[in-house]
Amino acid sequence: MKVAVFSAKRYDRHSLLTVNKSYGHELKFLEARLTHQTAELADGFPAVCLFINDQADRKVLHQLSDVGTKVIALRCAGYNNVDLHAAAELGLTVVRVPAYSPYAVAEHAVGLVLMLNRKLYRAYNRVREDNFSLDGLLGFDLHKTTVGVVGTGKIGQCFAQIMRGFGCHLLGYDLYPNPESEALGVNYVELDDLFAQSDIISLHCPLLPSTHHIVNEAAIAKMKPGVMLINTSRGGLVDTRAVIEGIKSGQIGYFGTDVYEEEADLFFEDWSDQVIKDDTFQLLQSFSNVVITAHQAFFTQNALEAIAHTTLSNLADFELGRPIKNQVTP
Repeated sequence: MKVAVFSAKRYDRHSLLTVNKSYGHELKFLEARLTHQTAELADGFPAVCLFINDQADRKVLHQLSDVGTKVIALRCAGYNNVDLHAAAELGLTVVRVPAYSPYAVAEHAVGLVLMLNRKLYRAYNRVREDNFSLDGLLGFDLHKTTVGVVGTGKIGQCFAQIMRGFGCHLLGYDLYPNPESEALGVNYVELDDLFAQSDIISLHCPLLPSTHHIVNEAAIAKMKPGVMLINTSRGGLVDTRAVIEGIKSGQIGYFGTDVYEEEADLFFEDWSDQVIKDDTFQLLQSFSNVVITAHQAFFTQNALEAIAHTTLSNLADFELGRPIKNQVTP
């Protein structure tokens, strides 16, 4: 099957080409991000392969349909960047990778917790400058702290399991409680109670209209003063400006994030020789109690291989008319 792969980086090419030896798809790699300005690059390709920040709104989907696209293969779990209603109206099939390596994302979230708590980023830079002072590096024991997990699917469950190993008390919030998380000792509570009782809050839910800005000014006001907030899911779960105000007031004591609301034009590119014009992002990363990584939580060899296998298998199922188990519908 002819597939136009948008937002293709070197690592995408390597993993997809390696796995494609078993599938035989005709892959064309495009560095460009899919937008209404680049959609014409899909002309002649019945399939397009998209990543997190590719734009597949109604306008773009109409453009894709006009040039012959039949299937949209997301090489990620989230699908908030696709207008599913428009896709259905146009007869476009949308498939995704519902699970690749929940351990990768969960472990990265724990890494952010440790980085912020023990000030590892500051300690590393100090020692490199021959400064061995401990002032300003004071942390706290994770043992017996209360950790709130918002979203207890595969990733949230893995995160809870790791934090249980530290001896933390676990609270969970999910519309559909996970029996496996309950078996780990996760105590399900209402979201407001989780906010009020947790020393550390980690977000692991999808970005939907109902979860957009689930962490906002009102939510932050309910949290413990000095709370640690971790987000390795989607940037839109957090109202960035409200978080900044929370950091300024001391209500938020630590903020670790692998995602950002306006990351589409920023992440996955090298801007080191240019001026970043996003004032909100620049302000956010200026705080000493904030650690930002550039959407790398998924980025392990294991995850890339799993993503490639599922993506190419989804395309093979579509091409051969087999049942499509990973299809996304409105």
